[in-house]
Parts: sequence; C-alpha cells; structure tokens
Amino acid sequence: MDSQAHLLLRPNLVAPVYSLHNKSLPVVVIKSPSLANTRRYEIFASHPSSSAPKREKDAKKRIVITGMGVVSVFGNEVDTFYERLLAGESGISLIDRFDTSGLTTRFGGQIRGFESNGYINGKNDRRLDDSQRYCIVAGKRALENAALGEQERSKINKERAGVLVGSGIGGANVFQDGVESLVKAGPRKISPFFSPLMMTNMGSALLSMDLGFLGPNYSISAACATSNYCFCAAANCIREGKADLMIAGGVEASVIPVGIAGFCACRALSQRNDAPETASRPWDKDRDGFVMGEGSGVLVMESLEHAMKRDAPILAEYLGGAISCDAYHITTPRSDGLSVTSCIRNCLKDARVSVEEVNYINAHATSTIVGDVAEVNALKKVFTKTKEIKINATKSMIGHCMGAAGGMEAIATVKAIQTGWLHPTINQFDPEHVVDFDTVANRKQQHRINVAISNSIGFGGHNSVVAFSSFKP
Repeated sequence: MDSQAHLLLRPNLVAPVYSLHNKSLPVVVIKSPSLANTRRYEIFASHPSSSAPKREKDAKKRIVITGMGVVSVFGNEVDTFYERLLAGESGISLIDRFDTSGLTTRFGGQIRGFESNGYINGKNDRRLDDSQRYCIVAGKRALENAALGEQERSKINKERAGVLVGSGIGGANVFQDGVESLVKAGPRKISPFFSPLMMTNMGSALLSMDLGFLGPNYSISAACATSNYCFCAAANCIREGKADLMIAGGVEASVIPVGIAGFCACRALSQRNDAPETASRPWDKDRDGFVMGEGSGVLVMESLEHAMKRDAPILAEYLGGAISCDAYHITTPRSDGLSVTSCIRNCLKDARVSVEEVNYINAHATSTIVGDVAEVNALKKVFTKTKEIKINATKSMIGHCMGAAGGMEAIATVKAIQTGWLHPTINQFDPEHVVDFDTVANRKQQHRINVAISNSIGFGGHNSVVAFSSFKP
C-alpha cells in the first residue's frame, strides 16, 4: 500500500472442483486412518516443472485449508462473495453511514445490512466494535465450513486449537466514540469497555473465549500486510507442533469518519466522487488512489494429519509464506520493489516451489500511483515469462480492506483454485504499458492453477507473500 503522502512526508465435504474441458484428470482416493470413510480428491493442476523442489511430505507439517469465512460488502457467504467477484460487480458506493460533506473522498466499500444473529448474543453485539463483530462471525462461519460446528468442536483438543486474526487499526470506532465522549462530556463518560475494545488483539481474544480454544492466541498488526503475516505465523505454530488447528486471517472496520479523514489527509484515497464504482482501477493510467473497504477474511488451517484424522474437507493446501520490510519510507514503497522481490523468492523457498510452477498471482494492486507499478517491477524480477502468468486485483471490486485485505484475497485465491475461474480486474480502461502480465481485464477467465501466490504490502514497508495450491495427496 502506498499513497501520495510522499508529497507531505519525507524519507461440508471437499468443495466442488469443476473440471474445465478435460474430464480425464487423475483422481486419488485416500482412506482416513481413523475412519472407514474414503475421500476422493481430484488433482486439479497442471504438471509441475521437472526442476520443481520436493514438497513437504510430513503430514504433521503440511498445512491444509479446511474452512473459510468472510464478511464483506458482498455479504457473509463465501460462495456468494466469489460469484459476485466473478461477475465483475463493484461493491463501491457513496458512504451513507455518516456525513461526508466535508471530506475530499465520500465513497468506499461500506458494508450494509450486516447481521450477527446466531453468532453473537445481543448484549455483546451492542457493545462490540464492528471489527470484533466481523471477526467473530467470519471465524465461526469458517469453522462451520470446516465441518466444525458446535457439536463437532467438542471432539477436538481445544488446547491445540488457536486463533490468530490481526487488524491494521483495531477497534477504531470504539476509539473514535471514546475520544468524542471525552471531549464533549469529560472522562467520567468514557465507557469501561473503551480500553479493551480498542485493542487490535480483541477480535482474536473474543473469538477464542467464545469457542473455548486454549491454544496460541494473539494478533499481528502489520498495516495492510496483516492477514498474510497471520497466515505465516499460524502455519509456523502448526509446523512447530504448538497447535493442530488455527483460525487465521484479518479484520478491519475503518469506514468511519476518522478512518476516511485520516487517509484523505495523506492523499492516499481516490477522489472520484462522481463515479465511485470506477474509482478503484489498479494498473490503469488514470488511477488516483485507493478506495477504503472493510470486512474480514479468515481461514481454518490444519496439519494434514489432524485434518485426515477427523475426515475434514480439504479445500486447498497452504504451501508456504514469507515476510520482509522495505526499510525505506512510512507510506511509499520502493519503486524498484526490491524487498517485495526478495519476499516472493523467500515465499517460494519456504513453499518448496520453483518459479516455473507459479501461474497465478492475486496481486496487492491497490490503485495507487506508485504502488501498482512498484509491485509489477518486483514481480518481473522473479517471473520473467510474464505472458504465462495471470494476475488480478480483488481490490478493484471491494476496495482496500486494510488488515483484512490479505484474508479476503486468500479466499478469492482458494476459490480460483477450486473452480478454475479467475475473477476479473475491473475498470481496466487504459493499462500501464509496464504491466506485461495478463490482468484478467474486465471479464472473468478460465485458468487451471498450478501454484498461486497472494501478495500483501503495507504502510511502514511491510511485505508478505503466501502460496497455495490444490491439495495433492
């Protein structure tokens, strides 16, 4: 993520896998070690390069995705979320949650009609910040998707189940309301819940309390790279034997007055108020800043051994990830993408994946002037055969969901692996010539994914990259 701030600042079962035209894809049948049931997995990938490194074989260290949960401008159903992305629908509109008349940007990816019924009791629901509400709902829906409803959860070892959901800003609405109370009515009017509910860790904490998960529990705040940082850390908890299962991802609820005003002040946001649905236009020559979004995206990550013991649905495999820092500027990335390049290479090393195996990238691509090209420059240093790789930008439709962005984009990536369909990058009117990749411009495309990576880049120079593929026994 970058801004024009440099002008101001100086240095169920397995989800269906739809075949395309090839009906002869190999199918592997696995017998659960603890149950009589067998499960069929269709190998939905192209043949890897002959020079590909050998993948992890230890079932205790292989990480699989067994559930996904989302709260988004397109609703709380993962399938609906992806269907609307495939349709190229814009979720960006004028903000009507508060008075925007004094702001230079008056639109965003505002969530409307959010319901937490059945997931949060009424008393708690009224006092929580939206970031915590989104986290709890997305987390519980992810567990349901992983065949871990309330009854099924009683069968797992909760001392080895953890939560790691991060946020870039935390309980911003609670913080804003508390400051307003202090200024208008004095310190005695501040809520006793002010301090705990403004903290970034509280989403993870409340979700864990609700579920009774006693394993690793914390949050990471790495600006817009937060979710991928959480995936990397959660995977390490499992690989190091500290947990069998982790709920991981990110959450943000920053479409509030102070959130929009703050990013307006550093000239980060698009000001296309007359046509908000076309404002987020990654890689387009006429882009003028990112569009604020909000929501939550979380994955249920398990060791393969644990998933197979409980006969879990396996949606995809997490292959590896990496993090790095630009050490350059508080808002603007390096134009050459140097540290992002090293982050991608380290991700592939951790995933035991060759460069040639990657054929899809869910890009960070925020629609900012410097950031979009800097990321492409980084990608081209790693992937020289650009015509063979497709990249797209989820943010073109839902805006930039800050700490939740990587989580929501990970869901889009897994759905692309499952379905064989890539969502479009909308608002591609006059693309930058430097972008040699196929950006899936304006219309969805069929694409058989071998290995996918998802990039997230944040203020402060935080970079993170994660890699996924279909599950291959």
